[in-house]
Amino acid sequence: MATRTRLTAEERHAQLVTAAVTAFSLGGYAGTTTDQVARLAGVSQPYVIRIFRTKQELFIAAINHAGDRIEAKFREAAAKEPTVASLGDAYDEMLAERELIVLLLHGFAAAGTDPVIGDPVRACFGRLYDTVREVTGISSTEAREFFSIGMLLTCLGAMRVVGPDAVAPAPWAADLLATWDAKN
Repeated sequence: MATRTRLTAEERHAQLVTAAVTAFSLGGYAGTTTDQVARLAGVSQPYVIRIFRTKQELFIAAINHAGDRIEAKFREAAAKEPTVASLGDAYDEMLAERELIVLLLHGFAAAGTDPVIGDPVRACFGRLYDTVREVTGISSTEAREFFSIGMLLTCLGAMRVVGPDAVAPAPWAADLLATWDAKN
């Protein structure tokens, strides 16, 4: 009989956050239950609540995970080449991690209606903005343009118009992105 290795508290926490990213990316904050997250993680719903106390805290942990992943990808890209183009290429790669970008969109929506979620979501976005400015040295105007294109890519990626799982080429999307492509 094979022995099962127990997960450490840190590993179990990471497992729950990963399940939360998946669940919340599919159903959003309002449409996802802690029971759905528990089922994805293979644990009981009371266990999820014992670790995170509330669905809000679980959602915030998932948002912070997404932000941390993007920040790490930006820092990794900047270590090789500290340019906006390098970070843009890194974000293009992030489009393959569709759950993260869809989760962020759900986070932005929930931030406008739930003050407990709003502050951490805004802080996450602000941290990404500060990271981009820090690692590239770009101006606030250049950062605004970078994030404008990034939000466009996030929306287009969520709709599967761009990215590795795009369902069909969209001429209007190519038109939207022409300016960005011309600069890079």
